[in-house]
Amino acid sequence: MNVKNPQPEKVSMTKNLTDQIGRLVTFPDSPKRIISLVPSQTELLYDLGLKDEVVGQTLFCIHPSAMRDVKPLVGGTKNVKIDRVDALNPDLIIANKEENDKAQIEELMDKYPVWVSDIKTLDDAIQMVNQVGLLVNKSVEANVIATSIYDSFNAFKTDNTNPIKGKSVLYLIWRKPWMGAGNDNFINEMLSSMGLVNSTTEKMGRYPELSNQEITTLNPDFIFLSSEPYPFKEKHMDELQQLCPQSKIILVDGELFSWYGSRLQYSVKYFNTLIAQLSS
Repeated sequence: MNVKNPQPEKVSMTKNLTDQIGRLVTFPDSPKRIISLVPSQTELLYDLGLKDEVVGQTLFCIHPSAMRDVKPLVGGTKNVKIDRVDALNPDLIIANKEENDKAQIEELMDKYPVWVSDIKTLDDAIQMVNQVGLLVNKSVEANVIATSIYDSFNAFKTDNTNPIKGKSVLYLIWRKPWMGAGNDNFINEMLSSMGLVNSTTEKMGRYPELSNQEITTLNPDFIFLSSEPYPFKEKHMDELQQLCPQSKIILVDGELFSWYGSRLQYSVKYFNTLIAQLSS
């Protein structure tokens, strides 16, 4: 009797990693089909050298621009097209608790490994960079980026020559209604790193809506108008100057305040430029 030699079974190598919302995620040891649903984390993946492994991203994943023109788009951060994700058959999805829609992420969790970040502090962001490195077998590269971010902010926060330290600031992200960045979010962490005090209070919420009168009452030393998500222009500066004649109002690069991935490597240099502008 002829006995056929059994074919060796294919071993599917997986590993586990707890994400930033406390879920244990099981995923391939070497993910080859990654979808990122968060612009700052998409940029991080490319900076880690994963040009080929990223197979899908959102409409708002604009860096690097060359990749946005060639990679499949799966909708927005809040309205992911599930059918487009299914067509790409990812072996890993990277999402964020705040930026993505909870119901959609839970639907995707039923089908795919989904690793979720939750970023409120600089420490959270640095941890995220290192954990994404573990996810995609780029720990060495991720540590270089994380160390660069840590070192630049550590030197920045210990600089005792900051001329605007202790000044109040209102950071606006939207118009009609006015909306500001409150105390319990990553933007506030960046403002604090500049030595500034957020003029909104904790009881006002994470992203409070503000009336003209409330802005006048806050009367901050500075008002920052973010370049995203609302495209503030100089006309809005004039409008706010009427409400707060004593405030210094400037347009700021929102990416360097709110993108918590590898772009943080450039934030401190930009903040120093702003400090010089505000103190002149």
